[in-house]
Amino acid sequence: MEKFYHPSSSPRNQTDQSNVDTSGYSGDESFAYCRTSSEISTLSERTDETSCIDGSSPMRWSVSKSVARSQAILSRLEMKQHTDVAEKEVIDQEAIDSDIEMMKERFSKLLLGEDMSGSGKGVCPAVAISNAITNLYATVFGQNLRLEPLPPEKSSMWRKEMDCLLSTMTSTPRSDIYMNLPALEKLDAMLLDILDSFRDTEFWYAEQGSSSSDRTKSGSFRKVVSRNEEKWWLPVPCVPTRGISEKSKKLLQYKRDCTNQIHKAAMAINNGILADMKVPDTYMKALPKCGRASVGDAIYSYMITTERFSANYLLDCLNISSEHEALEIADRTEASMYTWRRKACMNHSKSWDMIKNQMADGDKNDKNYILASRAESMLFCLKQRYPGLSQTTLDASKIQDNKDVGQAILESYSRVLESLAFNIVAWIEDVLHVDSTTRQQDR
Repeated sequence: MEKFYHPSSSPRNQTDQSNVDTSGYSGDESFAYCRTSSEISTLSERTDETSCIDGSSPMRWSVSKSVARSQAILSRLEMKQHTDVAEKEVIDQEAIDSDIEMMKERFSKLLLGEDMSGSGKGVCPAVAISNAITNLYATVFGQNLRLEPLPPEKSSMWRKEMDCLLSTMTSTPRSDIYMNLPALEKLDAMLLDILDSFRDTEFWYAEQGSSSSDRTKSGSFRKVVSRNEEKWWLPVPCVPTRGISEKSKKLLQYKRDCTNQIHKAAMAINNGILADMKVPDTYMKALPKCGRASVGDAIYSYMITTERFSANYLLDCLNISSEHEALEIADRTEASMYTWRRKACMNHSKSWDMIKNQMADGDKNDKNYILASRAESMLFCLKQRYPGLSQTTLDASKIQDNKDVGQAILESYSRVLESLAFNIVAWIEDVLHVDSTTRQQDR
């Protein structure tokens, strides 16, 4: 900055001049100007007092120039702020427009039953919503095979599109929606929080067969823990040479237990919704006339001859070797259950609920009622023993034949949350298994 030398009459005049000339300044400009003025005053010669305020003095000219420069800077800052605000408003409006277009597209597909050709071959809105939630889950979580937070864009997609699909429930809900929808939203938030908590973990992942799985983050080496061939597509969890710390291990176990409770809650809601759905007429017409033929002689013999029936004991005796076999037994047991229920209803000329109430009062001698109840108990234990079991033929038929939008949302929402919780539990158990194996190898 230029320096101007001028006479000054006294230190007091210098102080007065400083008070007058710098009153409108702040920030870097005022600081630079005051510093220069102070340097000048110590070198100036004495003169009369009027020279400090003379309009033609160099100092007065310097002040005017600095004021003009500061005003120009302020004007440019104000213009930039206005420009930034305008640009932000444009970006926000574009985001809103994008969300609106997305909602229009979603609701168009729902109204047309996923048939955008206009040929009238679409499914009913309830099935369309069910499929939309299922497909959204596959899009957001389908590639998420690790214990790690969701990418921000996937988390935003899940929240926005679920809010869009659930917006049909904003009117005064009936009792089942009033009870179950808030519970599902709470379970949803808890699962996302659990995933989001897996930051800076002591374990990490490597693709199956990757050389990086042999090396820890710190550069040391360990033996490769082989993965179960049934999960060949999943990335392999890796832990340090001596395993994860005890604190991290306990935290993983706690998160597994919490997620397991969430899984049970989601499964209970899903089972309740499926039970309330009407059994399709097509399914009832396809039932065998004899329940024994469907369930098989071995299972039927144990059901009919045993006084104290134990579903778990029967399942142990069957030596089920795979989930495919378990699903086959579940389908056969469920078909037999409805065959025996139908016979009981025909014999008593009453609905199944009325027959259950009647039997609860003491009359439990009806063979069809006994067999149907035992088949129901066996089916329940089978699903408990194999929580990842696929949908039975009846469940799939109910979902596809359902016309109730509320039930469609509750069933699909609880089903995808049940699946996510099940996966998280399995991933945590994978890490704990690798940690245990690594500790044993290190001994």
